[in-house]
Amino acid sequence: MTTVTTSSEANGNVSAATARAAARDAAAAPQPTTFAKALNTALADALEADAGVVLFGEDIGTLGGVFRITDGLTARFGEQRCFDTPLAESGIAGMAIGMAMNGMRPVMEMQFDAFAYPALEQIFSHVAKMHNRTRGAVKLPLVIRIPYAGGIGGVEHHCDSSESYYAHTPGLKVYTPATVADAYRMLREAIDSDDPVVFFEPKKMYWSKETLDLDALRAEYDAGTHRAEGRAAIARTGSDATLIAYGPSVPTALAAAAAAAEEGRSLEVVDVRSIVPFDDETVCASVRKTGRAVVIAETPGFASVASEITARVQERCFHSLAAPVLRVTGFDVPFPAPKLEHYFLPSVDRILDAVDELQWED
Repeated sequence: MTTVTTSSEANGNVSAATARAAARDAAAAPQPTTFAKALNTALADALEADAGVVLFGEDIGTLGGVFRITDGLTARFGEQRCFDTPLAESGIAGMAIGMAMNGMRPVMEMQFDAFAYPALEQIFSHVAKMHNRTRGAVKLPLVIRIPYAGGIGGVEHHCDSSESYYAHTPGLKVYTPATVADAYRMLREAIDSDDPVVFFEPKKMYWSKETLDLDALRAEYDAGTHRAEGRAAIARTGSDATLIAYGPSVPTALAAAAAAAEEGRSLEVVDVRSIVPFDDETVCASVRKTGRAVVIAETPGFASVASEITARVQERCFHSLAAPVLRVTGFDVPFPAPKLEHYFLPSVDRILDAVDELQWED
């Protein structure tokens, strides 16, 4: 018996095939990925790649951490690789030192930025100095993950910008990513480093998203084709002035640059990425090109990372500057209550006001 297919049935089959093909393409296409997911994937990949990597901190096991960065890792890798600790930051840091001295690669989480202060003696006296104290015989390949800065409406013990303390201490690397892709690659680099790294994660960016292929990013990292360590990035090109920012201030700087473009002013944005080591080459090349610069950071301005960046740019780019380097930072007060937070943090308006003060009349 011969089966006859009508045109309507044929069209239906074609439509169904087209729909299935579209579904396959959609599934294969890069998907929106959160900053938190990128960090979680980086930790999982590091655990998979090196049996010496171990994660620990307050509530990071079964709960997956306050911000769920370690979600699912205890179930996947077991309680020996990702586990909870007592509420004792000094003890967390001290345990990490011992582990690192014996060949492991511990990654500890300080639950909030200001919670890390009880561990500062361990970090400053031992983590930062062990390599030098032993004339290079003992390395401490450990990572201190610190959720930091504002934007979540927390009070002073849950929101702070403490990066200047660590950056001032020789012997520590200090990283802070500002994109989802950098969250993955920079955390992998931090864990692979033989030096201790303080890894600052902007809390307000945990839920930010980018469309990217995590599998491709993983392959890129494994192939060594892209490394962020010690290098700044040009987040937006421009010609009239340079906005220098890091971590949570990068999106604000980009928003200010976009607003300035509507007014006919071209602002370049440099994402510092690595506070220590600092990429003078990229930062200064941008400033020499534009002749003007504004440094942006959430931390209070006095004796801060923003102060150091300003000094470095002034020293290295003096003859290229058309105006003094200005800063837009938090104010020199304790971190404010949630309802006052927006006054404290750098904003688009404050950045544009600073740009307007860069002696354009000259």
